Amino acid sequence: MRTALRFGLLLVVMGAGPVVAAARIYCCHDESGKQVCGDILPSACYGRAYRELGQSGRTSRVVEAPLTAEQRAARAADERQRQERQRVLDEQRRKDQALLNTYGSVKDIEVMRNRAESNLAASIKAAEERIAEIRKHRKKFENEAEFYKNRTLPAEVAKGLRDADYEIRAQESVIDSKRKDMEATRLKYDEDLRRFLDIEKRAAERR
Repeated sequence: MRTALRFGLLLVVMGAGPVVAAARIYCCHDESGKQVCGDILPSACYGRAYRELGQSGRTSRVVEAPLTAEQRAARAADERQRQERQRVLDEQRRKDQALLNTYGSVKDIEVMRNRAESNLAASIKAAEERIAEIRKHRKKFENEAEFYKNRTLPAEVAKGLRDADYEIRAQESVIDSKRKDMEATRLKYDEDLRRFLDIEKRAAERR
């Protein structure tokens, strides 16, 4: 009977072994800076950073203290800034790749620049020639109008002068727009060239 009882107690002790082995200790510093530990999280550790110690006494896990409202706001602001920086980097990579897909060399940039500027110059020249033609045509109506000084102009003459003036203004507007396009085109290709050379430089530095 006694032998059986001892055997039973031994089984209970052996069975308790894994529970003891799995025990954890929780430690933190309280308001006064004193270390507080317990096999369950001490109340003094609530809302504070604490360490979880394993059976060997070594720290197996560290739990940070909950963030304050100010800390959460600061962390959120940092995250937004990080995301914005990443967005800018991604956008720059996209633009760089688009540039490389458009141009294979510096020569390609110059060829396309010359073509664009030549087309705009041709449009400006055509508008200027058209204005010269209109003014010649208008001269005829001006000569007829000389006969009607201090009198009402015939409807045909008045209309001819108005139509000529309207078309001249329209062509002048075209010229003004094309000249602005010319300046924008020069700036665009200057920037494309600058970026292309910068990409080549960065690629060379990575080699």
